[in-house]
Amino acid sequence: MTFTENNKNDLIYMTSPNIVATHAFTTRFGGISSGVFSSLNLGLNLNDTKENVKENYKRLCDVLGIKSDDIVFSNQVHGSRVRVVSQADRGAVFKACTTEQADGVITNERNVALMVFTADCVPMLLHDPVKNVIGAIHAGWRSTAAGIAGIAVQEMQEQFNCNPGNILAAIGPSISGCCYEVGPEVADAFCKFKEYITEHNGKYKVDLKEVNRIQLANAGVVNITTSDECTCCNNKKFWSHRFTKGERGSQIAIISM
Repeated sequence: MTFTENNKNDLIYMTSPNIVATHAFTTRFGGISSGVFSSLNLGLNLNDTKENVKENYKRLCDVLGIKSDDIVFSNQVHGSRVRVVSQADRGAVFKACTTEQADGVITNERNVALMVFTADCVPMLLHDPVKNVIGAIHAGWRSTAAGIAGIAVQEMQEQFNCNPGNILAAIGPSISGCCYEVGPEVADAFCKFKEYITEHNGKYKVDLKEVNRIQLANAGVVNITTSDECTCCNNKKFWSHRFTKGERGSQIAIISM
């Protein structure tokens, strides 16, 4: 199953066919930001104007039918912590940024929109429609090597008694193995996944999407869809930190019940 490209009011976002909760993987299109942030920049600390970012969120939330005040996110630190959040954590988007450090958030409460930021790293959305639990995960190479995908599934089991076989997972657009070239120190972190590493002239390419998919599967998740779009290859459509050398905005993955 392939992801669907949605265009509403000129705002373009991707959805996964197996996630039944309200969700989106955003692209660069549909906002009002300009310059290196043109146009749907959703990054909160990238020197874009607050007015532009606020309008970008308004447009996205209007399209998805959620409230910006319902959004919950974390200070992403490329770690493996997955935190449980509730309605009490909402409302941080246009206030002081959260100081909670985590690269994953899960909840079983309605009207809580979980969000992670990406610009090449792997975004994952999780939904257990039986227990009514959702999750949003940000996985760069460090988080992937630390097994954050499996940790998220484990937390959903321990905190909410989820059955991994009921969890629906979507791995969104991110840098793919074709473009993710790393040095030996990064490649060494994936020694258990050598089949997803290619080597040429002392440089290595790692398929982070596939490693995360395998980790989800090893945790018992059966229903997984993976986007085939590479953010670096498709840098006109998605923000890519690697392609722009850091001169860019951010997209998000967001999910809400």
